[in-house]
Amino acid sequence: MSARRGAAGTAMAAAAFALAGCLSPEMTAAPTPPPQTAPAAAPAPPERTEPALRDSEIARYYRRVEASRRADGLMRTDGGGADTPFTPSMVVENFIRIALYDEYVMIGGRPVARETPAALRRWENPVRMRLEFGESVPETMRRQDRALVGDYAARLGELTGHPVSLVGERGNFHVLVLSEDERRRIGPRMRQLVPGVDDDTVRLVETMPRSTFCLVLAFSRAGTDVYTDAIAVIRAEHPDLTRTACYHEELAQGLGLPNDSSQARPSIFNDRQEFALLTPHDELLLQLLYDPRLRPGMRAAQARPIVRRIVDELMGAES
Repeated sequence: MSARRGAAGTAMAAAAFALAGCLSPEMTAAPTPPPQTAPAAAPAPPERTEPALRDSEIARYYRRVEASRRADGLMRTDGGGADTPFTPSMVVENFIRIALYDEYVMIGGRPVARETPAALRRWENPVRMRLEFGESVPETMRRQDRALVGDYAARLGELTGHPVSLVGERGNFHVLVLSEDERRRIGPRMRQLVPGVDDDTVRLVETMPRSTFCLVLAFSRAGTDVYTDAIAVIRAEHPDLTRTACYHEELAQGLGLPNDSSQARPSIFNDRQEFALLTPHDELLLQLLYDPRLRPGMRAAQARPIVRRIVDELMGAES
């Protein structure tokens, strides 16, 4: 995207992003003022909101999609097994493809599939994930998802060795759980969370099609490959497993794994949607991403021999 000026006078431009039935852009942001905490929205009465959310036309559509995928043997939750073996060489190639390539580019303000080499990007400051629910989201779902995301954030922190946690305020990784109507009006809130975010990025969220189940945007200060902020958008209409799958993929991608690969298996970073939850293969990718021997800004040629040495240590030197 072209650079624009936000209300605070900060310029922002899109760097790159990935899309996979879920969408994962990365953005470039100028320094932002201290995070603003949104006033807590009073939970709407479940007897009014829960049936409305569950019985909406789009919720019924996503239930049908999930049922169809599961009937086809997709959205597995077993993490893989004897039918999905992977070797150190496969992990090396999958990491290069997923961490060091972008799946999409922005052309005319819209995402266009065009795999492009990219630099390694990740966070240096602690990642403070903060859940924010639209008023339509019932309290039962809020409690369930807070517990899920809290546990998952802790798991991501253990895997990466980088501080990752769920916080109640002053987050820098904002996870928005929104109904269709709430998402279409989210622009002002996005501009509060990341001042200077450009109009194309806001439009990308507000107009995302049904084929985009969820998305994450990771932001870095202009001229660097270090993330400083992120926004994930999760559709509140999703049934439980699809919503959980969105949390697993988007929160992991927002740490610095922006691409998908048809060769990665067992993996959530694969457009086939064979796996719904983070797999042992994906855990290795996260360990690699935050190994101190790799640095933000590295390209594939520089990173590959280092990645190979790390994978050999983690898995043994078999090919």
